[in-house]
Parts: sequence; structure tokens; C-alpha cells
Amino acid sequence: MEPNTPNAPSAPAPAAPTPNQPMPSKNQNTAMAVLAYILFFVPLLTGDAKKDPYVKYHTKQGLVLFLLAVALNVIDWIMPSYYLWYTINSLLSLGMLVLLVIGIVNAVNGKQQPLPLIGQFEKYFKF
Repeated sequence: MEPNTPNAPSAPAPAAPTPNQPMPSKNQNTAMAVLAYILFFVPLLTGDAKKDPYVKYHTKQGLVLFLLAVALNVIDWIMPSYYLWYTINSLLSLGMLVLLVIGIVNAVNGKQQPLPLIGQFEKYFKF
């Protein structure tokens, strides 16, 4: 059926915002939220971004990811270079890269969704 025929079902018209409901807007601090996964401390040094709960959330997620990377590197430094440990370390590093990408995608899309496996640890950081 063609969309212009009278028998075609019509799609519902988008609802107009009511005066009491604000228009949804794109978060202004998305760049800072993305930067929080790469250099977690930079949003803490800025004026507006450190007060924004959205940026704070992603900064805490980035901090957890950073601390996991530090712990993995310390363990790698302590452990002898066995083939099995090298394989495990490579898989964990790849997993951290995947978590980094998931966090950045969530920040770009405006979501405050915790990272898998490690996201719940952000609640222990207060700033």
C-alpha cells in the first residue's frame, strides 16, 4: 500500500511539549563526560563541569576504570612474564578497552549507565 492512499494507517503525530514540560536538550557537557574516560581528572579542574551531576557520574566511572588499569599494571610488574599471565593480561587489557568504548558511547548518547562488572564501584567516590 502506498502511504497516500486513504486506507493506509497513519503514524501518530508527535506530541507537542506542554508549557510545563521543558524541551529535551542535548547535554552541554558531553565533551567533558567523554574526556572523563580518557583523563578523569580534567573535568574536576573545570568550573561548570565539576558541578554537573552528569559529568561527575562519568568522571567517577572513568576513575574506576583508571584505578583498574593501574592495578593491572602493578600486578603485571610484579608477576613474572609467564606465557599464561601474558595471555590473561592481554585479555584483561582488551576487556578494559571494551569498557572504555562502552563508557564513551554512553557519555555521547547521554546515558548514565554503569559500566559492566566495575560500574557499581563508582558509588564509593564522593566529589
